[in-house]
Amino acid sequence: MLLALGRNDVGRVAATGSVRIEDPLHVERYAHVMHLVSDVRGTLAPRRDAFDVLRACFPAGTVSGAPKIRACELLAELEPHRRGLYAGAVGYFDYAGNMDTCIAIRTMVVRADRVEIQAGAGIVYDSVPASEHEECVRKAMSALTAVRMTLDRARRAP
Repeated sequence: MLLALGRNDVGRVAATGSVRIEDPLHVERYAHVMHLVSDVRGTLAPRRDAFDVLRACFPAGTVSGAPKIRACELLAELEPHRRGLYAGAVGYFDYAGNMDTCIAIRTMVVRADRVEIQAGAGIVYDSVPASEHEECVRKAMSALTAVRMTLDRARRAP
């Protein structure tokens, strides 16, 4: 389902017949989690640009769910706080028309007296709530570990 969402998003701005899936379902390992990843690629359609790509791909259906617009409406109704940076895009556009972005997942926002760490999991019909919660905790551990290390170092400083 998630792969289909990504393929459909790319298909909105790609030249007809150019969307392809490369290296499907390969495993990427990180400090606290592993991800199944598939690369979805396409050739940009004529008269389309990087801004069209961003519009087509965000919010990412792999984070919001589907159908995208209704899923986002439901999230706004159900979640007690706005997501802020979480699940948005971080990246750049250059003068040559290039763009490089990523989905801001497992985010940490530091304010004067507070740190907010956000992480999520892909909740589907047959998800087990306790397992999904544990996945969120594991995903947040890298950021939490960085905060703890920084605080420990600050406490030891002369």
